[in-house]
Amino acid sequence: MHKTFIKTAKISLILVYLVIIAGAVVRMTGSGMGCPDWPKCFGQYIPPTNISELQWQPNTTFKKGEVIIIDKTLQVANKDLTTTVSFNKGNWDTYTKHNYAIFNPVHTWIEYINRLFGALAGLATFILALFSIKYWKKKKIVTLLSWFIVFAMGFQAWLGATVVYSVLNPIKITIHMVMALAIVAMLLYLIFIAQKQTTKIIKSNTTYWLILFTLLLTLIQVVFGTQVRQIVDEQINLVGETSKNLWLENVGTTFYIHRSFSILIVILNTYLFFHISKLKLELSKIKWVLVLLFLEIATGIAMNYLDFPFGSQSLHIVIASILFGVQFYMVLEVLNTSKKN
Repeated sequence: MHKTFIKTAKISLILVYLVIIAGAVVRMTGSGMGCPDWPKCFGQYIPPTNISELQWQPNTTFKKGEVIIIDKTLQVANKDLTTTVSFNKGNWDTYTKHNYAIFNPVHTWIEYINRLFGALAGLATFILALFSIKYWKKKKIVTLLSWFIVFAMGFQAWLGATVVYSVLNPIKITIHMVMALAIVAMLLYLIFIAQKQTTKIIKSNTTYWLILFTLLLTLIQVVFGTQVRQIVDEQINLVGETSKNLWLENVGTTFYIHRSFSILIVILNTYLFFHISKLKLELSKIKWVLVLLFLEIATGIAMNYLDFPFGSQSLHIVIASILFGVQFYMVLEVLNTSKKN
């Protein structure tokens, strides 16, 4: 059962990262409103592939909750019905969460796949919580944290709904991203304590505080990054998707803070690498950190100077989330050591 639990926890972690990757693709392709309602997509479990499926037609059966587009508004069937020769407004309620009523099949299916990954991740964490009950007598923290993660996934799903209802409000997108990283951290901690017999917390440890500080800087940088991404999205709306050379025009101080902040992060992590090497600490993941930082900077440079090559935005977000996970696990490793440095 122990091995099964650990394996399920790791699968859950991979699925959460897949949700982050899918979310990054959603942002890259502008598919956030591909499904304008939640949790279904146009009121259906399997979304439409053609606009004709969302248009009113005579002698057509609709189930309660299904959505159609009429006069640039979303109309929701208020009961099971079969249409007659003319449209009967009494059978439909206007969708009031927002007024976005555009159908793009590519955007719809990209957003739908994102939601599928989210559902799979939620199911995996629920199964993990069921397995965790066996730990109740020996390690209550494992059981409690496992069930807390289930509720966190539910909260994250609700946040996703609020993002849709707000028509992609940038602050809510940022909170949604930070919550995803919090779930990653909880799963990593769960895996860590399930594998270890004891965890010794060292409060006065230079290495620990250095790693924790670099982790905090990464989290702050992610928040700045989501704000920069929103500014870029607004610029795209002004100049168009084909004018990539203009996407960084008039981006304001947030972009420059984000770019300059990366220099500080590189310097501190490089110092941390030499600090760990000098003390001969068994924290090999610092090498992963430096590699990920190199890739992160490379994608940032590509976006800035090569006019956003395809996939660079998504890759930039995904690398940052992996970097956060590696740094967080390093914090846990230092917490488990008894050597003070």
